[in-house]
Amino acid sequence: MTATAASLTTTTPNGPFTVIHDDGTVLASGWTDDPGYLMALVNPRLRPVDELVSDQSGHPGQAILDAITAYYDGEPGAVEEIAVEQGGGPFIEQAWKVLRTVSPGETRTYTAFAEMAGNAQAVRAAARACATNAAALFVPCHRILRTDGSLGGFRYGLEIKRWLLDHEAVG
Repeated sequence: MTATAASLTTTTPNGPFTVIHDDGTVLASGWTDDPGYLMALVNPRLRPVDELVSDQSGHPGQAILDAITAYYDGEPGAVEEIAVEQGGGPFIEQAWKVLRTVSPGETRTYTAFAEMAGNAQAVRAAARACATNAAALFVPCHRILRTDGSLGGFRYGLEIKRWLLDHEAVG
């Protein structure tokens, strides 16, 4: 547990994008302008004990803002350099690490993702890792598709998921 965390919000083609971070490490992120919504997604053991402060001006959030800007400017790999911390069970945490290895412009099925995460039989657990991922964009769960190639779900809507995949396919 950290004493404080900071929030920052920026404008993207998909609407406002907010990040909750602890000294530059992403705890939660997504297409919302409501830090409280994101704070509820942060694992309780990582949630700050004091209030959330605004970090619109820079350090250490500037690197996060720069990575988001670079992503939207056509460098989708820029977000891979940002540290992320989430809390979950061993398989879920491994799955989140594996998600970060799926390169921009590539997709995987939930079945392939489960195998990559170390348990080919854990397709539902792999889907749960995507569903409970608090660090959207930085942990690219949008790159995981159903076996039939359809989009599946996405916390921030299928329109944004499709946009992200199309954007990465061009970049």
